[in-house]
Amino acid sequence: MSGKIFINGLRISCHVGVPDEEIAVAQELSFDVVLTAQQDWTELHDDIAKTIDYAEVVASLEDLAQRKPRRLIETLAVEMVDFLLDNYSLMHASVKVLKVILPQTRSVAVMVEKNRRPE
Repeated sequence: MSGKIFINGLRISCHVGVPDEEIAVAQELSFDVVLTAQQDWTELHDDIAKTIDYAEVVASLEDLAQRKPRRLIETLAVEMVDFLLDNYSLMHASVKVLKVILPQTRSVAVMVEKNRRPE
């Protein structure tokens, strides 16, 4: 029985945008992340070493987002999902990126989902 870890409303300040004046200034994006674990949660025995440390995931995603500027939030979402699948014991990962940019909307968002490739 695998389970899901939800990281909701993760706020990361990073450089992203199409116009040069937008990408020049860091802006806060919001992320919703869903991690589907590979391991059977009945086998965790209340041991954090056997599960996914979500504090570590948050720190890693923040580091990834802040490493370099990007034009598209789509690019950032893809990079994050690929990073998660490459570095954690996951069957599936999804990342939703929300950006407050258009005055007539609360936010715009993109979402990327990906399953681990069979080995």
